[in-house]
Amino acid sequence: MKRKRVVILGATGSIGESALKVARDIPDRMEIVGLAANSNAQKLAAAANEIRPESVCLVDETKIDTLRKALNYEPRIFTGEEGLREIACLTSADMVLVAIVGTGGLRPALAAVEAGKDLAVASKEILVMAGEIVMREARDGGVNVLPVDSEHNAIFQCLEGKRSTPNAQRPTSNAEAPSSTRSSTLSVGRWTLDVSDVRRIILTASGGPFRETPQKDFDSITVEQALKHPTWNMGPKITIDSATLFNKGLEMIEAHWLFGVEMKRVEVIIHPQSIVHSMVEFADGSTLAQLSYSDMCFPIQYAVTWPDRVPNTLPPLDFSKLSKLEFFTPRYDDFPALNLARRAGETGGTLPAVMNAANEVAVAAFLDRKVRFPSIWQIVEEVMNRHASVAHADLDAILQADQWARTEAQGCLKSSHR
Repeated sequence: MKRKRVVILGATGSIGESALKVARDIPDRMEIVGLAANSNAQKLAAAANEIRPESVCLVDETKIDTLRKALNYEPRIFTGEEGLREIACLTSADMVLVAIVGTGGLRPALAAVEAGKDLAVASKEILVMAGEIVMREARDGGVNVLPVDSEHNAIFQCLEGKRSTPNAQRPTSNAEAPSSTRSSTLSVGRWTLDVSDVRRIILTASGGPFRETPQKDFDSITVEQALKHPTWNMGPKITIDSATLFNKGLEMIEAHWLFGVEMKRVEVIIHPQSIVHSMVEFADGSTLAQLSYSDMCFPIQYAVTWPDRVPNTLPPLDFSKLSKLEFFTPRYDDFPALNLARRAGETGGTLPAVMNAANEVAVAAFLDRKVRFPSIWQIVEEVMNRHASVAHADLDAILQADQWARTEAQGCLKSSHR
């Protein structure tokens, strides 16, 4: 099998670091041809000097000199937002792994799809904001959209147990169709996944550091406490999202678009051990689950090598050492992010983008110690309540809604006090 040639957008973050580990682990199956980062020139140069991709990109143009001086070879260097889109379209690339936190990955992801590159999606915001557009463009362009989030990769693997013969032609679009006309199959590149007998998609959540914290103590939660995730080592924004459960809310909407199922069939269960990464329940009551240790290298490798399974040095589960696997119903009233996300996903249009943007502003304010922990939910709900959603919005309308929500959320900050 030939090596998959991959561009990594967000190479200096936690997902990027894991992708580099995968490339080292399976060099005969994965070759990195491009690395992109926002502003960490030194870390980008260090990775590039080791991997030696043909191209690198640094979005922050003020640090290009630092990058050039730190490189010990001469790759092609792209800069700025335009450079991010250009490196996503490298002729030599087969796949673009989008691991950029926030909305910055949307335009390069769409550019990659237009250029015929497969997408490995680790940035939830891409499908939350523009799932209808991204999945439609991918189907029309005949490219794969493969999930890297551990939960969605798990669901994909569970559904793939039912995969059919390769597609003879591209199927019609699925998730954006009205429920009355929606196809019962989901196209993922060469394969069609049958979702007609899926009763529930069950996303597992660790519950974050405050799973057992009484609501009365939420006002006193500190940034340091919120950044102590019990099972995953992630960046600050996604770690706070895990503490509020907005991370899982975003994943509900992402699952809706990735797998072409209605929001009512997407549920969340709290699983503190983070061993079961998600489950699919079928019409006959049988449930399939995917299990592994909490290491992003597992889903990244499968997205890269799919549909093959390739040996690696990652540790397999030792069931004799697993003392227990627990599952609990989420505290919906105490953690309102899940209900807000369900509302956004069911409404559709521009509302998911508004929810996502307001959350980004609120999380940043919490990390800057400008608002209390519960204010994150309050700000997001207030902005959502003010928004008149536009159905089947194009990219411009989505980005306008994103900017509107950020402005509204900033206004809400002024009325929020510690």
